[in-house]
Parts: sequence; structure tokens; C-alpha cells
Amino acid sequence: MQESLSNFMTVPPQRRAYLRALLLVLGGGALFGVILLSVTTKTGIAAWDQPVHDWFVAQRSGSVTWLWETVTTVSSPTYLSVIGLVFAVIWAVVRREIWRPGLLMAAMAFTVAISYIIKHAVDRPRPSAADFMMGPDDAFSFPSGHTLGAAVFILSLGYLLLSRHSTKARRITVVAAAVVLIPAVAMSRLYLGYHWLSDVCASVALGIVLLGLVMAVDTWQPLQKWSNAAQRRKAAQAPAP
Repeated sequence: MQESLSNFMTVPPQRRAYLRALLLVLGGGALFGVILLSVTTKTGIAAWDQPVHDWFVAQRSGSVTWLWETVTTVSSPTYLSVIGLVFAVIWAVVRREIWRPGLLMAAMAFTVAISYIIKHAVDRPRPSAADFMMGPDDAFSFPSGHTLGAAVFILSLGYLLLSRHSTKARRITVVAAAVVLIPAVAMSRLYLGYHWLSDVCASVALGIVLLGLVMAVDTWQPLQKWSNAAQRRKAAQAPAP
């Protein structure tokens, strides 16, 4: 183990970044594939879908329903896209940088597209409409667009913030946001009755895949050179102190 770690550390940083991205894509893709197989065969984690759904329905209480409704509203594709766009614009203006905020928005747009494609390819019905708490929704169930969008936004933003300047405080903040917010969005979809357990788990797995793709694109050498050149031009145009 120690020898393998030592060998890994001798790999050039550019290649290490590619390897990390590849591991995320392969690992997340394998997990997504296992969950998708369980959904199509109604085995594995999919066997827990109905019991978990019934348990969440039984836990409903007016004192906390407003909280889950707020979480699911803010994490909707529409709201999350607006939040991401505002954040990216502010980032681009304040930091005078295009690449990272642009990559974040590209990841969000790709997330919406891939979610739509998979939903229609799998064609999985949602739980009973009688259990929906925020009105009708006739879209397909697999995967959860809310959970996938939140996972991609939080994980990609965290990576882009840490990839150029990582501090202990930033790392703690990113990890805390991922650990708290992504499960919160997933639980809101289960509590409100719109998704199965396997839907939200598959969304997290797919979010890991998309994080790996963001990392791969960000570390692709031609784009790195273009980004670094843009940063140098920005520094050269900055007024002298």
C-alpha cells in the first residue's frame, strides 16, 4: 500500500489529475450501472424502494414539511440554474475570470440534458401521485433531477474553488456542504413523495461521474494553457498599485 502510494506521488501532477478524474468516472459509473440494473430487475436497492417510501410517508408532520418543501423548491432545476447563473456572473465580474464560472455553467447545462435523456430512456414511473405533497408531476422518476443538479452544482463548485487555491477552511466548508446539502435534497424528494430511494442514490452516483468529467475538462492541457494565458493577460492589464 505504501509503495503504491509512493509510486502514485511520483506521477506528474497533470497525469495524477487525469487518474483521479478517471477513477471518479469509472467508480461513479459502476455504481450507477449497478443501481440501474437493480431498478430494471427490481432487486438489490430497488427492493427497498417501496418500504422506504412508505416509511417517509408515515413520518410526515406539519412542523417539518415546510422545511422539505423549501429545500426541494430551492434545488429545483429552474431555481438552481438561476442561482448558478447569478453566482457565475458575480464570480466572473469580481475575479475577472471566465473559465471556471463558465465550466460550472456548462456542467449545469449538461446535467439538465443528461437527466432528461436518462429519464426518457429508463421510462420509470414515479410513486403514487396520491402521495405527492406539492402538486402533480408527470415527469419520469429515474434519476432525480433535483438530487442530480444539487450534487453536480455542489461537487463541481467545490472542486473549482479548491483546485486553484485550497485552504483548510475551504476544504471543511466544501465537505460540510456536500455531506449536508446533497442528502438533504435527496431526503426532501423522498419525504415529499416524488422519488424512490434508488432514484436519488443513482443521482448521487451520476453526480460523481459528472464531477470526474468536470475535473478532466478542467485539467485538459490545451484548455489549461488557454486558461493560464487568460490569467496572465488579466494580470498584465491590472493597474499597478
